[in-house]
Amino acid sequence: MTSAPHRPDRFRHFAAIDWSGAAGERHRGIAVALLREGEAAPVLVRPGHRWSRPEVLDWLLGELPAGTLVGFDMGISLAHADMGAFFPGWHDSPAGAHALWARIDTICADDPHLSVSSFVDHPEVSRHLRRHGGREGDRFGGGRGRLRVTERAQEAMGCKPYSNFNLVGAAQVGKSSLSGMRLLHRLAGRLPVWPVDPLPESGSAVVEIYTTIAAMAAGRSAAKSKIRDHGQLDDALIALGCAPLGGSGPIADHASDALITAAWLRGAARNPALWQPAGLTAEIARTEGWTFGAR
Repeated sequence: MTSAPHRPDRFRHFAAIDWSGAAGERHRGIAVALLREGEAAPVLVRPGHRWSRPEVLDWLLGELPAGTLVGFDMGISLAHADMGAFFPGWHDSPAGAHALWARIDTICADDPHLSVSSFVDHPEVSRHLRRHGGREGDRFGGGRGRLRVTERAQEAMGCKPYSNFNLVGAAQVGKSSLSGMRLLHRLAGRLPVWPVDPLPESGSAVVEIYTTIAAMAAGRSAAKSKIRDHGQLDDALIALGCAPLGGSGPIADHASDALITAAWLRGAARNPALWQPAGLTAEIARTEGWTFGAR
């Protein structure tokens, strides 16, 4: 399940998606970048467009170039290894990542735009979450919240990951991760999600990314990973072996995050060690998944 690609040129194209769990239909915080085979630099897909989450799903299923490695900036699962369950004490706690994605999508069947309000407000699930308005569930655990094994690996690299059970604060990723899991459920059988799914010998695949890891590979520090200027973006692309995009002036950080990570994926995908991190066991792959690039 966790084996490396069979060839260093296993993937031909590289895409990165900066995701959003915000309320509403369309979001400035979603950006899709694509680096096509033979092209010098990544480009934004539909630049200036305000994506909806279902549109991203449609693009993945209908327009994704063959042989693309897709990086999603979200958590593909929740902490499990620390307590032996996603939601300890709940008899209906899903057993693995696929079951978790299905449960979220089922509970949120009437929530529009792949939103997750019904799951967040579920009487058992909410006990494990930190929500707005000072609402912290009695099973949240306090502090920064529960972290996955891969997030502990991110910490060791100098990053500052946030618990996916935390839905509060500008840097929280909990709600975007939960909404992303609805999308992942709808990819089932059509686009594998590594390492929850085995990596096939050919075709496209999805991995979880943490854009800070890509920025660090481009010479940025974890504390200064966000880029909001075209000049700094070009410097990062050059550091990653890509041609500069050119342009001048400001750029939204969600767009630069996607562009830099698409560029980073091209080189990172050829590194066998990143497909076989030390902490990734078969059980972790099945339940928590992993962040590609975390060691």
